[in-house]
Amino acid sequence: MQTPQTTSAVTLRVNGVRHRLELDHRTTVLDALREHMGLTGAKKGCDHAQCGACTVLVDGRRANSCLLLAVAHDGAEVTTVEGLADGDDLHPLQEAFLARDGFQCGYCTPGQLCSAVGMIAEAGEGQPSVVTEPANASPGAPVALSPEEIRERMSGNLCRCGAYGNIVAAIEDVAR
Repeated sequence: MQTPQTTSAVTLRVNGVRHRLELDHRTTVLDALREHMGLTGAKKGCDHAQCGACTVLVDGRRANSCLLLAVAHDGAEVTTVEGLADGDDLHPLQEAFLARDGFQCGYCTPGQLCSAVGMIAEAGEGQPSVVTEPANASPGAPVALSPEEIRERMSGNLCRCGAYGNIVAAIEDVAR
């Protein structure tokens, strides 16, 4: 009887760097980032994709990394909060979060930032949300990010400290 294979070689391009890892099939993208690559920005909050603390960008789209099996994302391009800055130059959203005090304890901040980057891109591509007014939505035209739009689109990212007002203001500053 042959022993079943429980690991696979997985290649992830994380923040522009190629990583080839031998991972257990049950390893999530979050655990690969934190435990195998030492990138601890994305947090393990609820481990059920309900809090958004683990949000990263996968092939340019925001995703809850705690539910993504790494083997299913072999070859994917992953951007974490550590990859948003350009060297010593912070990403505009990171600058805005600092200027607007968009964090308190900071636990949710990496997920908030990655989600905001993805959300701004989605709106820029014309993807409506449930609060987008049909009269204001033209197929493929960017969706204006009002505070209501931002709150709806960021609703999957929870903040235990309640810094939502400052988070929305920071995103609004960058989305203009």
